[in-house]
Formats: sequence, structure tokens, C-alpha cells
Amino acid sequence: MSDLSKLELPETQFLLLEHPGSVLKIWLNRPMAKNALSEEMTDELNAVFDAIRDDRSIRTVVLQGKGGVFCAGGDIKGFKSDMQAVSAEQVAKSNRSFGDLMIKINEQPQVVIMLVEGAAIGGGLGLACVADVTLVTADARFRLSETSLGIPPAQIAPFVTERVGLTQARRLMLTGARFQGEEAVRLGIAHAVATDTEDLEAQCQVILGHINACAPGANAVTKSILFETLRQPRAEALDFASKGFAQCMLSTEGLEGIAAFVEKRKPLWAAGQTHE
Repeated sequence: MSDLSKLELPETQFLLLEHPGSVLKIWLNRPMAKNALSEEMTDELNAVFDAIRDDRSIRTVVLQGKGGVFCAGGDIKGFKSDMQAVSAEQVAKSNRSFGDLMIKINEQPQVVIMLVEGAAIGGGLGLACVADVTLVTADARFRLSETSLGIPPAQIAPFVTERVGLTQARRLMLTGARFQGEEAVRLGIAHAVATDTEDLEAQCQVILGHINACAPGANAVTKSILFETLRQPRAEALDFASKGFAQCMLSTEGLEGIAAFVEKRKPLWAAGQTHE
């Protein structure tokens, strides 16, 4: 393990952080509550993702839940205790803050991998939809349960819809349908299904190897281009992409990548080296 202190990461109580090489592993660590998303946990997630945003020594963020459960969604018990004598404006503000976290994880410059086992319910399913790569076990359980509790899946709705399409999003949200790993792949929520936890970890290691062959700066710019295509008209998006291309082409990474191709060798980042 590398020294976490060098990354100047915040102290966390509800997350466990590990740093093997170029990977930051984030464990959701409220197993007794099935890793439900409390306000404190989401604050810690915000702080960690902010701390590493501009650090290209971190190529990948892997998110997983302790206790064999990914995430049971929002902390309903916490909601009940917090919603006493509060205004609609306060509730809306609190709810909206989770949307900001979803945007942040969705557009994080590093590659984000979610490893889902046990259950991904409500907000947990939403988190699975904002990863670049989501791997699930065959017996992982999924459900958008909000409407069965008398509330809408408000902040995760845009991300789930973007992932599975409007037709399937309507079905999942309005019926609270239950499904498992294979269907999560068919719906497009996940990219691959594993037989068990060991297989999940093994598949993750293969993907990490693929990511390490890619330049971290180029990956960050590529993600920004992808999301800009969703926000801008085609011509403006292509203008944005051309500037990103020029930035990368003239960067240390770009020059190294071209030199490595011409010299028929691996670039330094793929050989386990880094450069300023």
C-alpha cells in the first residue's frame, strides 16, 4: 500500500480508504446499516472525490461496500429523525445535495469502477449508474424502491434514465421491480456479471490492467468530451473536443505516447512510471 497521507485525503469515519498503486479503493463502511447513505457518508464521499480530482497519480477509483452489501440506498431511519419540524425548502435543499454528489462521481476525471454485491437499492442503484465500469455478482439484488415508500427517486432519476433509457426507467421506477445481476447487465446498468466476490475482484483486476495502459490525462480529457457532447450542440461539442485533442497532443503524455509508438515500446505510464 502507498502512503495515504501523501494524497492529503480527508479523515473519514464511514469510509475506509486503500491506495494500492494508482488505485484509490473506497469502501462504504456502515455494514450494520447495509451501507445506507447517511448525510455524513455523502459528505465524506464529496470530500474524498474533491481531494483527488486533480491528482493524475490516481488513475482509478473503485467503490465497494463492506459486509458483502454494496448500498441499501438512503438512510431511511435517518430521514425519519431528520424530517421532524423542517420546511419543504430545507428538505429540497438536502435532497438536491445528493444530486451534486452524483454529478461529481459521474464526471470525475479518474475512471470510476463500482463493484456491486449483496444489494444496490434506491440510491445504491443510482451509484451503480454513474460509474464508468460497473461489475456485479449474479446474485446481487437491485430495486428502485422509493415510490413504495411514498417518495420519488428524485436525484438519481436523470442518471438512471441516461443509463437504461426512458422506457426501462419508467418501468423500474413506477413498479419498484426487483431484479438481479444478469438483468442489470441486460438493462445496461452493469457491464459484466461475476459468479461470486472472488470472481468480481478478479474481473476488476483485469480492467485495472487495461486502464493502466491508458494515459491518465487523456482519460480525463476523454471523459470531459463525452459529457460535453450531452450538453452542447454538435458543432460546439466538436470545438471543445478539438481543444482537448490539441491539449493532449502537445502534453508530456502525448509526446511520450507518440514516441513510444514510433519506437515500438510501451509508454512510461504503461511501464509503471510517471512523469511530471
